[in-house]
Amino acid sequence: MTIAHALDWMQRMLWTAALVGSPAVIVLVLVGITISIGQAATQINDSAVGFAPKVLAMLVVLVVWGEWMFLRLRDFAVAAMHAMAALGPGA
Repeated sequence: MTIAHALDWMQRMLWTAALVGSPAVIVLVLVGITISIGQAATQINDSAVGFAPKVLAMLVVLVVWGEWMFLRLRDFAVAAMHAMAALGPGA
């Protein structure tokens, strides 16, 4: 395996991680901003107020996008295993 191949796999890994993690990050940022605005408007500064909606939002993300996330991770893992098998012994 050359350095170019290793860098290509590193790029694929980072892209897959960003792609799989983006739905959760986007939803949690939007929920967090909404909660922050609500807390600023009502002057309720309890940290527990923001926790429950974020947990519920994460559960919704996993229910809606979980299968898609799993399939992307599985596809990457299968491709990586095939690439490692193609190297052969002693590579």
